[in-house]
Amino acid sequence: MDAIISRIETLRMKLDKLRKDDLKEYPTRRIFIDPLLKALGWDVEDPDVAELEYATIDGKSVDYALKINRKPVLFIEAKPLNDPLTDVKSITQIVSYAANAGIEWCILTNGVTYKVYRSTEKAEAPDKLLFEVSLDPKETEGMSIQQVAGHFARFSRDAMAKGLLDEIGEQIFTTGKVRKALDKLFMEPPNTLIRLIRSTIGDDTIKPTEVKNALKRLWAQTSEVEIDVIVKPKPLEEIKPGRKVYSEEHHIKGKPQEVIELYRTIDKFCRELDPTAVQKKYLGKYVRYSHGKNIFCCAHLQKSGLRVWLKLGYSDLESPPEHVRDVSGIGHWGVGDVELAIDSLERLQDARVLIQKSFEENRLK
Repeated sequence: MDAIISRIETLRMKLDKLRKDDLKEYPTRRIFIDPLLKALGWDVEDPDVAELEYATIDGKSVDYALKINRKPVLFIEAKPLNDPLTDVKSITQIVSYAANAGIEWCILTNGVTYKVYRSTEKAEAPDKLLFEVSLDPKETEGMSIQQVAGHFARFSRDAMAKGLLDEIGEQIFTTGKVRKALDKLFMEPPNTLIRLIRSTIGDDTIKPTEVKNALKRLWAQTSEVEIDVIVKPKPLEEIKPGRKVYSEEHHIKGKPQEVIELYRTIDKFCRELDPTAVQKKYLGKYVRYSHGKNIFCCAHLQKSGLRVWLKLGYSDLESPPEHVRDVSGIGHWGVGDVELAIDSLERLQDARVLIQKSFEENRLK
């Protein structure tokens, strides 16, 4: 990890100057991508480890084919330093190269930002994005350099040999699929599910329609699904003129699947603290959670993870982990003096404990 951190620090020092020089693709590869790959254990000068301009089945080539036991496991396509990496054609191209070659993982990069895609997912190419990580400290605000290095280490040679990306991808993409399936099952329950529930209850006086309505009510309390008995949106005339109305789509649009799942987990946890009283509001930069009028949590979705603010005193925390910091004297979005940088499912346990603490200290008495 020390070698990765050192490389990130070195490349960060070059970043501002070379961005002004509008670096083209080849120098971007030589100055940024090759050194980083070496720090991650990929020797780009050894064709048994990294084959450059690897031929694809359609007669074209991909910039890097990284290998384990001489077999490609990761494709990387490079772009110039200032490329925004948003072109759908470029995303589709690298994902297609990998899928057609039977390669699970591929990366699109401009030498600063690395977007990691799972080529085998049944989704549109942009939605196959698992996570992204950037060398630019402005893109990873709130994250320590150790956290940033940890994200890069996910596609190091050692990590790929151990199947770490496969493990993370399985967690994130499968969780998302199960969540969507449950939405459908509970909001449009099939007769087999209703019969199973009635049989389990053991009370024949409960009608199938009552079971169906109960499922909708229960699921709406712990999901994004909204039905009239749970949520009554404000009439349009109650919305102040000129005020922009935000939605969940505003916050999740273009975000990697890992970030979306982290947000959904935090969101579900916050609302379950008191399903009848916790209120959620979408603002321009963050999502706010309150108990009545008392705010206890705010969450901002970044491309690399979540930044969460809690109404707690940092000095009152006992041995806070390194991804928790005191922002009482630092300008920030959201309400609260304690900030959490959540970039993986593993960090959620600490987050739950602190969110609940903030809830308990700020709930309506």
